[in-house]
Amino acid sequence: MKNVINASRRQFAQSMAALAALGLSGPVFAQSRPAPFKVGSLNSITGAGGTYGPGMLEAIKIGIAEVNAAGGAAGRELKLYAEDDQTRPDAAVLAARKLVDIVKVDAMIGIWSSAVQLATLPITNAAGILSFNTCGAPEIRTEDKLDLVFQFYASNAIIGAAFAAIGQSKGFKRAAVLGYNNATMWAQAKHFMTAWEKMGNQVVSSAIYEPNQASYRTEVEKALAAKPDVIILSSYTPDATILLKEWYQTGYDCKFIMPGYSATPTLVKALGPDVMRNIISTANVPAGDNAAYKSFVEKFKAATKNPPEMFAAAAYDMVIALALAIEAAGADVKPQDLSRMVRAVTNPPGQKVSSFVQGRDLLRQKVKIDFDGASSSLDFDAHGDTVPDFGIYEFDGKEFALTNVISGASLL
Repeated sequence: MKNVINASRRQFAQSMAALAALGLSGPVFAQSRPAPFKVGSLNSITGAGGTYGPGMLEAIKIGIAEVNAAGGAAGRELKLYAEDDQTRPDAAVLAARKLVDIVKVDAMIGIWSSAVQLATLPITNAAGILSFNTCGAPEIRTEDKLDLVFQFYASNAIIGAAFAAIGQSKGFKRAAVLGYNNATMWAQAKHFMTAWEKMGNQVVSSAIYEPNQASYRTEVEKALAAKPDVIILSSYTPDATILLKEWYQTGYDCKFIMPGYSATPTLVKALGPDVMRNIISTANVPAGDNAAYKSFVEKFKAATKNPPEMFAAAAYDMVIALALAIEAAGADVKPQDLSRMVRAVTNPPGQKVSSFVQGRDLLRQKVKIDFDGASSSLDFDAHGDTVPDFGIYEFDGKEFALTNVISGASLL
């Protein structure tokens, strides 16, 4: 028995000597990987954003799987913690507190609603972590004092200008404005009015309306009394459904311009083609020519059997941009130091890349990169905003089809 034990000891000593010769200080299993990077995903799974939140979360999962399959960002696994903000600031604050205070996430992504972003921004800024969104409220630019917030969708200043450019191209002159009473929609409406009047056109009526009403007859009749040829409808799908139904019942002939995220298949199903043919919608155009978009759509369809909604591409880009920033900064980066690295990996100059692996490999060769995403080219300005192109969509009898594209740069 003693000989067996001595032989085992000799074998162990020989193994340790071999490891030492290879430059290893102990058994392979004792070597530790960097701690996971905790990603908090705050999505509107329910509420007004419920049309888009589930697809955004699925896109985030696709991005995280892509990064982890490649060995992680700077060797760090991305670990996802997801919560439903219910598209409500109060629910969002509770969810954000859980993610930041209890889970201690290293970044927050996936926020859809401006009201949610504004409510949770003090929490993420206090924790010194990035917050990525698809919002548009201009207030985000001034409230983010630490440069930790990045918007992967155009600001409402740009969307309002897009509304005005569309109205001008269609020959409209007299616009009425109806805006949902929140930071996003009324800011959108105000920026439209500013751009519209600069073009020499007239705003004949404007009104803020409260959400969750059974009827908007008073607001509709007031707008129509001013005899507009176009109505700017800064609305979400549920309230737009009521407003458009009540407008149609009046028999008044005019057109509407509204955000694409409100002119949804749900709206088409609820109101039918007779109403829909009077609507022009606009939305960020996914970067259809970018390799990142083509790859993402293929993965999204494989996972869901459906094409992605418009915000899903932006959610996917959040993950890849974050992962490339971590890769560029190194495994030991502190969350609050990632802000400058986001611009470093997404803005020109640099070698164009369309995937995490492409970018990672070049970064490890000390090559400057410029990630062009699935949603846009992701050139972030000093405020953390990006300006994509806008599509003009009109009803073709079955759905809203892209009829033209407005350059985002032309709206600045």
